[in-house]
Amino acid sequence: MYALIVTQMVVSGVLMGLIYALIAYGFQLTYATSKSINFGQGELVMVSAFFSLTLLNVGVPYWLMVPGGMLFGALLGLVVERAGVRLALEQKSEGWILMTIILGLFAFSVAENIWGRDDRPFPTPISSNPIQIFGIHITPVEISVAIGVFALMGMIELFKRKTLLGKAFEAVSADRDAAELMGISATRTIMLSYGLSGVVAALAGILIAPITTVGPTMASALILKAFSVAVVAGLDSGFGVVVIGMTLGALESLTSFYLGSGWREAPGLILLILALAIRPMGVFGKASIRKV
Repeated sequence: MYALIVTQMVVSGVLMGLIYALIAYGFQLTYATSKSINFGQGELVMVSAFFSLTLLNVGVPYWLMVPGGMLFGALLGLVVERAGVRLALEQKSEGWILMTIILGLFAFSVAENIWGRDDRPFPTPISSNPIQIFGIHITPVEISVAIGVFALMGMIELFKRKTLLGKAFEAVSADRDAAELMGISATRTIMLSYGLSGVVAALAGILIAPITTVGPTMASALILKAFSVAVVAGLDSGFGVVVIGMTLGALESLTSFYLGSGWREAPGLILLILALAIRPMGVFGKASIRKV
């Protein structure tokens, strides 16, 4: 019985960890092409969830709301790239750090003024009644999280490996200067990466909203944990963020079970400190050699 309870906690934690992994994957996408990340990614998750909820409230079917919300997320990602990142990258400065933070704060303010500060339930046709699998209780909503995360990440990885545009993405990731000499537009490829990052953020919001409700602060804790996952895994490893995300989710759940909910945040912080101290490039990252 005790082993079953522990297994239940691990499974629940792993499923939550997949959300961390998905958001961290958004960081990895933009870092791969531009060596920049959107520090307002949490606001993209939140605003996209609010927009998706608005679509449902005006009568848009759930199956149509999902791609609509993801398209909205892509547009937000493109806005961040154009308004906050492109000029800084052209000037080879780190101004994108402050600009993405400012845009995130602006998005937070806009969301509060449009949708208010109260948390709202996110209706879903997917049942929240638990089903029993090998003695472990899992809800269809939790299963949908796993399906959504792996489906989107799988499609993006397939796109990167099997299409010409995806090959351009990989080329810019490997060597931006060499890619431009071959006629590949690095600017458009970076736009693509930010658009995909917005899609990832939107789906993360849609998947987690039925579990946590929708509110201006819904992604505050998620984004910190996702950033920890990205750094610990390595900002150039899509596979790594899945492994570390699931591991962190399981550790959080077990820590909460054994030590109390007040210690739930400790594993992420400990992993981040250890990664920065022992392996700054990440567990699955590769050390880069710069030629001078």
